[in-house]
Amino acid sequence: MTDVEETTANLPLMRKCPFSPPPEYDTLRTESPISRVGLPSGQTAWALTRLEDIREMLSSPHFSSDRQNPDFPLMIKRQIRREDKPFRASLISMDPPEHSQARRDVVGEFTVKRMKALQPRIQQIVDEHIDALLAGPQPADLVQALSLPVPSLVICELLGVPYSDHEFFQGCSSKMLNREVSAEDRQVAFEALESYLDELVTKKEANATEEDLLGRQILKQREAGEADHDELVGLAFLLLIAGHETTANMISLGTVTLLENPDQLEKIKADPGKTLAAIEELLRVFTIAETATSRLATADVEIGGTLIRAGEGVIGLSNAGNHDPDGFENPDDFDIERGARHHVAFGFGVHQCLGQNLARMELQIVFDTLFRRMPGIKVAVPVDELPFKHDSTIYGLHALPVTW
Repeated sequence: MTDVEETTANLPLMRKCPFSPPPEYDTLRTESPISRVGLPSGQTAWALTRLEDIREMLSSPHFSSDRQNPDFPLMIKRQIRREDKPFRASLISMDPPEHSQARRDVVGEFTVKRMKALQPRIQQIVDEHIDALLAGPQPADLVQALSLPVPSLVICELLGVPYSDHEFFQGCSSKMLNREVSAEDRQVAFEALESYLDELVTKKEANATEEDLLGRQILKQREAGEADHDELVGLAFLLLIAGHETTANMISLGTVTLLENPDQLEKIKADPGKTLAAIEELLRVFTIAETATSRLATADVEIGGTLIRAGEGVIGLSNAGNHDPDGFENPDDFDIERGARHHVAFGFGVHQCLGQNLARMELQIVFDTLFRRMPGIKVAVPVDELPFKHDSTIYGLHALPVTW
């Protein structure tokens, strides 16, 4: 067992190749797989780079997700909360047993059965946006025409958020996730979106129905005699942002990757049954929310032979873990038949992504429909000229010009 105290380097964030993790990850994994690093927030934390260590940490009861703790490791400078604006914890910031109960209350909204019931509507949304894309000028920005509006509309309808407000909440989330935006401006965006959802939940509480997720949660709380307004606002906040940002970026990244690997794309076209396998590989390759697996040790615990002390932060570098050669043979190859669903792109353990069934279904419908209806689609500029989101805590593309 080792007990390392010194910070070795600042955490590398730039993906010099847009389809691979920062090259320094391989060096860390080989030379110092569990090491102390400096974060952009000014904090220091342990960085885990091996798949096995990340999964062990995420399944351990000795690591907290409580982002209210001032020692919790953050990738961007902590926003200063006003005294009159207390923090509303969402699922991502809760620990058991509070988290266990809150997740049980809502997990039924994301079962495979319920997702299948949404499938016809999602297909309709995708078809309508591709109709508009085909009828419009070329080149077109796939981000604005398809990648962003489809998951935004789906999550709005699921939650009961007016889609007419999409420019507002998309703008807020973009500022909150951008590492180059000041802490003050991120705070303004945070409070604006929180106030919006606070008002929305208040309106729904006055006229709750079974027509959307928030309405159903309100009625369920009343039936149990446990109404919690702040918890609902926190849930709406988390699901609204996670429900459109992540899937939107995966649509764009997945489209580029499949177009850049025509042999793999042809396999999907010949057998749509392979699309889900392709999605798993895309999730593994990009791991767009790689630091969502940050935690804070609540006890002295040994991970991978290294002692992590209570009160120390840990960054589970999921993108490094998902490219660990001990977990995936030839990890930098894009192979849709790899069959490796043990990736940690959706996290692992009790905080594994609540909406992963919805994300998979949206991606499957989009890719199957896009490449069937637009067989000649291609990227309109060289890939190395595309504006990848190196400035965001969720990786993706700012724009994707395409022709067909």
